[in-house]
Amino acid sequence: MCGIIGILGKADVAPMLLTTLKRLEYRGYDSAGVVVINDGSMQTRRAVGKLEALEMALKAAPLQGNSGIGHTRWATHGAPTEANAHPHRAGKVAVVHNGIIENFQPLREELLAKGHQFASETDSEVVAHLVMRAMDQGQSPAQAVASTLARLEGAFALAFLFDGEDDLMIGARRGSPLAIGHGEGEMYLGSDAMALAPVTSRITYLEEGDWVVLTRNSQQIYDALGNGVSRPEVMVNVDAMQVDKGNHRHFMTKEIFEQPSVMALALSHYLSPDHSQIHVPGGAPDFTRFDRLVLVACGTAYYACHVAKYWFEQMARIPVEIDVASEFRYRAPPIGRRDMVIVVSQSGETADTLAALHYVKGKAGQVVAIINATESSIAREADLALPIKAGVEVSVASSKAFTCQLTVFAALAILAARQRGELDAAGEKAQIAKLVHTPRLLDEALKAEPQMAAAARELAKARDILFLGRGPLYPLALEGALKLKELSYIHAEGYASGELKHGPIALIDERVPVICFAPVDALFDKTVSNMQEVMARGGKVLLVSDAKGIARAGKGTWAQLEMPECDPFIAPIIYAIPAQLLAYHTATEKGTDVDQPRNLAKSVTVE
Repeated sequence: MCGIIGILGKADVAPMLLTTLKRLEYRGYDSAGVVVINDGSMQTRRAVGKLEALEMALKAAPLQGNSGIGHTRWATHGAPTEANAHPHRAGKVAVVHNGIIENFQPLREELLAKGHQFASETDSEVVAHLVMRAMDQGQSPAQAVASTLARLEGAFALAFLFDGEDDLMIGARRGSPLAIGHGEGEMYLGSDAMALAPVTSRITYLEEGDWVVLTRNSQQIYDALGNGVSRPEVMVNVDAMQVDKGNHRHFMTKEIFEQPSVMALALSHYLSPDHSQIHVPGGAPDFTRFDRLVLVACGTAYYACHVAKYWFEQMARIPVEIDVASEFRYRAPPIGRRDMVIVVSQSGETADTLAALHYVKGKAGQVVAIINATESSIAREADLALPIKAGVEVSVASSKAFTCQLTVFAALAILAARQRGELDAAGEKAQIAKLVHTPRLLDEALKAEPQMAAAARELAKARDILFLGRGPLYPLALEGALKLKELSYIHAEGYASGELKHGPIALIDERVPVICFAPVDALFDKTVSNMQEVMARGGKVLLVSDAKGIARAGKGTWAQLEMPECDPFIAPIIYAIPAQLLAYHTATEKGTDVDQPRNLAKSVTVE
């Protein structure tokens, strides 16, 4: 959520602020703004809506100056209005903020009682007023920021500029990521390496509680206790962060069609050269040390955990508990040294998942992170970080990150089964062979896109849609429903097929399409029975199966989508394709914003 960019540059920074903000659109936002220092005085431009509105405002009233900060806002406190857009000003102080200040209301009331006047409804404006009040009492900008940080509760990444201070920018982080970018006679702040990629490949990541005083030629970092500290500078692969749609209409289709290649890349990272063993670079976890796995994630990553539960329990015979990260630590679950906790996050900055990691650190025997961003907070704080190798995912709705998360989970399940004696060497090699075929089968599944687009033209007319699946395909029903809700704004629900008669069947009539994921497996006949229950009540069934399944059960269905025949082990990965493309084409049929659905953010860095 929210994007931050700050530049102490050599030339006019407004164009570069706008360019970098465009790279942060994938994070989700509903307003944007910049502030630039010109001749020692700050000037601000803000706009509601897409960045084109801010670009027009800058064309109508250009800004000049070599120092500036910019922001894309995802509304929390206060509606998406120009007054609530960042940057916020209080006297000589300007601030942009990602996160939530939980105690802003008593702080605001205190400031109101002392005569301060507010121009917005946001929690963020309070921060600017607190700093300005401290400066009015004689503190330097750095002292004022330090004293203000001590009073804030909640999560934040902050960047400050000050009137009359052309060569000064201050940043701080607690709970939300922030990074320093290094240039030649220039310095930068950004929400992540993606924001800084256009200007530098030299990055320093601030750690939890850090704050930094920047000039064009220096940095001084302080920890949460106010001690001066040093943090390492790292080189990031700027080329790997280049983002464009290629020949695709949307980033989402590009990312969907990248899945065969990125899954192959992920597999190459976790397989021995001869494909006979699972190999984890840097050291594999030892599953014999644990009696239970606890999987924690949010959204699509949470559904990847659901699939993994089937794999770990059936293949490795190890109990698995799954929890949604936003609930996990609040129920205070008992965690012990015989538990391995696996947290999953594409961005590695998901606030609830990071908080869950903090809860289990020191309690669990090992904390493993499955992440896409290898320099993220979650990656750095876990005992072991396992990259999914999906590459940059721009579309808010996850696609290739989901299948790459499943790929890593599948490799870990095979590893666990081998270590725990549930698979011998031949069995391990046989399971790996199934995974090795998966990229080719994903490519075959993608060839059914025209049929999916045709089915979506009918789905777009519905107000409610149900998804059904059994076994490891049940989580795919949940994921299919989530994708459809995210992209098309049609109400959808996913159910285990056997649960249909325990309530949801009351919803069935000719106006409620039912999408059934049903590869031919041990549960196929039971799934067909559930389909028959739907059709007997006038329901329209879209059957997603392989050729054998369609031949056996297709009669009476409204439509069929043929998937390649595959082993049940890898079916959840293959059936991610129809879950994604049905949602995508339904959304394009309805004309919604596929890459940036309303109200959603790519990286949820607030609770």
